[in-house]
Amino acid sequence: MTVIRQEDLIESVAGALQYISYYHPVDFIQAMDKAYQREQNPAAKDAIAQILINSRMCAEGHRPICQDTGIVTVFLKVGMNVQWEADMSVTDMCNEGIRRAYLNPDNVLRASILADPDGARTNTKDNTPGVIHYEIVPGDIVEVHVAAKGGGSEAKSKFAMLNPSDSVVDWVLSQVPLMGAGWCPPGMLGIGIGGTAEKAMLLAKEALLEPIDIQDLQERGASTRSEELRLELHEKVNKLGIGAQGLGGLTTVMDVKVNDFPTHAANKAVAIIPNCAATRHTHFTLDGSGAAALKPPKLEDWPEVTREAGGNVKRVNLDTVTPEEVKTWQPGDTLLLNGKMLTGRDAAHKKMVDMIEAGEELPVSMKGRFIYYVGPVDPIGDEVVGPAGPTTATRMDKFTRTMLEKTGLLGMIGKAERGPTAIEAIKDHQSVYLMAVGGAAYLVAQAIKSSTVVGFPELGMEAIYEFELEDMPVTVAVDHLGESVHKTGPQLWQAKIEEEAIKVI
Repeated sequence: MTVIRQEDLIESVAGALQYISYYHPVDFIQAMDKAYQREQNPAAKDAIAQILINSRMCAEGHRPICQDTGIVTVFLKVGMNVQWEADMSVTDMCNEGIRRAYLNPDNVLRASILADPDGARTNTKDNTPGVIHYEIVPGDIVEVHVAAKGGGSEAKSKFAMLNPSDSVVDWVLSQVPLMGAGWCPPGMLGIGIGGTAEKAMLLAKEALLEPIDIQDLQERGASTRSEELRLELHEKVNKLGIGAQGLGGLTTVMDVKVNDFPTHAANKAVAIIPNCAATRHTHFTLDGSGAAALKPPKLEDWPEVTREAGGNVKRVNLDTVTPEEVKTWQPGDTLLLNGKMLTGRDAAHKKMVDMIEAGEELPVSMKGRFIYYVGPVDPIGDEVVGPAGPTTATRMDKFTRTMLEKTGLLGMIGKAERGPTAIEAIKDHQSVYLMAVGGAAYLVAQAIKSSTVVGFPELGMEAIYEFELEDMPVTVAVDHLGESVHKTGPQLWQAKIEEEAIKVI
């Protein structure tokens, strides 16, 4: 009989969440480095470089890889011979561990969890509750997997109840392009097949906890149907040419994981859940000897990468930029932003549009300004701001026309592609949309030299800030004519891959 103490589980969960906030899994870093070495699209290669540089910086500085520090999922396998020395439930112990991790003053993690999700959507302030899964198994230990999943990648999850004769491969290949770039590729796809609707989703989520080992599978060959699917999907998804950050390129997925389960004769439940460039998960075991101690990876595990921005880099002063200057920018151009920039995401946009419709004055003028879709991590020590990477831009699409038309906003900065509604508004108002790299939040934060809340302070991380910038790297994603690099890039690279029969990782 093993006795597991309450404090040991709490401290282990808290420690694991801090650990994964700044350490990528080593298998992920190695796979990302391979993708970097073979990438031929300069824009995609630079995006991967930023992700790798950011990852090393976070490992050294013990700060979050991404500003979205995720919703926590905990999987526990509890041995039947385990005895708990506790007065809390296991769920409450896990949530206390989450609470301690996210409120740790040495590395504050962003609280993103909202209660009353279809009503008041009130922030719980400590990122609880997590999503907890249990399995009771033979034995006298407790095995725990902890993951922190960003909202952008989780939002791209897909599910279907296929007919038994339908092709899983065809369905997946039809869905991946619809996911866009909001899940921050390159990453992994977890696929669950069978069981019931909820079982398929759980299988897909659990698949993402497995290490990247597609090259080993390629070398030894498939021995099961799920392994055959992994190999086929890995090859065919990469042939779509979506590439890093959706810019077009050779690597969209570094691995595809497939879990299956017996199902009803009339059903074929299939789920896809992507893991993003801020992949965060780890595993530990409690055997009664105390809290888990996770061994830090070695800094040698990270490659030394230097960005090569190319010859099309333009330095931009946001304090003096004009509509005429914006019209000279071409899709795919790299810009280095300097000067003052505003921020605002979902809640701030909703409040601003409501105020505009009510004829009220906004807390800050948007005329001729650029707005960055971000909800930064709180700063620690002498930081101006914590990690401050972009959030998914499509969520702001429904507000874009009003913002451009009624406020005189000149440009927007976010993550991934814009939808047709936003692109039409950008074209009509001769505006522009710039893309920052998702998964490079700490690197981006180094370009922010001052930060001041200038509107809606009650929204916390969703308030309107004014950032003073020094060489913040972005890519022109939609120009003033409405041309989107997220359309032209993947089309170009899909054609190149087909023409040259390039073998993808």
